[in-house]
Amino acid sequence: MQELIYGCMGLGGSWSDEPHGAGHVDEAAAAVEAALSAGITLFDHADIYRSGKSEAVFGEVLAATSGLRERIRLQTKCGIRLNERGLATHYDLSRDAILERVNGSLKRLRTDFVDVLLLHRPDPLTDLAEVAAAVGQLLDEGKVRQVGVSNMSGAQIQALQDRLEVPVVANQLEMSLLKRAWLESQVLVNHPDSLDYSFPYGTLEYCTGNGVTLQAYGALARGLYTGAASDDPTSAETSTAVLVRELAGKYGTTGESVLLGWLMKHPAGIAPVIGTVNPARIAACADAARTASAMTPADWYGLWISARGTNLP
Repeated sequence: MQELIYGCMGLGGSWSDEPHGAGHVDEAAAAVEAALSAGITLFDHADIYRSGKSEAVFGEVLAATSGLRERIRLQTKCGIRLNERGLATHYDLSRDAILERVNGSLKRLRTDFVDVLLLHRPDPLTDLAEVAAAVGQLLDEGKVRQVGVSNMSGAQIQALQDRLEVPVVANQLEMSLLKRAWLESQVLVNHPDSLDYSFPYGTLEYCTGNGVTLQAYGALARGLYTGAASDDPTSAETSTAVLVRELAGKYGTTGESVLLGWLMKHPAGIAPVIGTVNPARIAACADAARTASAMTPADWYGLWISARGTNLP
């Protein structure tokens, strides 16, 4: 289902172990309200976001807002460990780790279940049968309703799917007008420029052919085209920001909705994840679906070519 998703990584304060405060909860409540007003009902988390504080502040908002849990869907991720075992980052999708991390997320979120669990990154050391066993247990216990992945190729999803008894429903990848490897790979087959992009060939096709929703994180390109200044006034980023403003005027919308609409125009049915905590900027995204429908192919290609800084081959 094509929709906007609210990404909660920015909620909860710092990435340190310092506890969150009441102000962080208020910020989360304002972001949730803005997202709901924009028609967003799916909220995306991960156990590592802000050292667990993103889930914790969201859980406080849930507990304080009667009926909110029934109005929304919750999604969280597990599989990445930060600053553990003497390592800055490593991956862990062992059975015990999945169960431990999901139970921790449920406790912080103050809910009995999450609607979707995403496996955050592949763990080369874990047998997929073990992953499937953990997921199956969580499904049987009612703690997880559906399962998806993040940062996986079509081949990796298929290997996992072969061991699961339920369908993989989503794959979350970095996709935006700035991060275009997913798109460039479609047209640079048999072209030397394909070496500049590392997106795994066939992943889009696998997902669209097997009902796996593509969720795009970083969809707003971190404000590069809608406010963040470029050091080079002649750069592709600067010229693209100008074009985004022009198209926003043409379609009577915001620059944010132009960027998200550009993603949603693609027939793969991409669901953008919005990561800002600014209520005004969240509201600026609400018109994305209409903008996608109104955007002409010429304008869509124009944005792509501008962002590339060079013509298509």
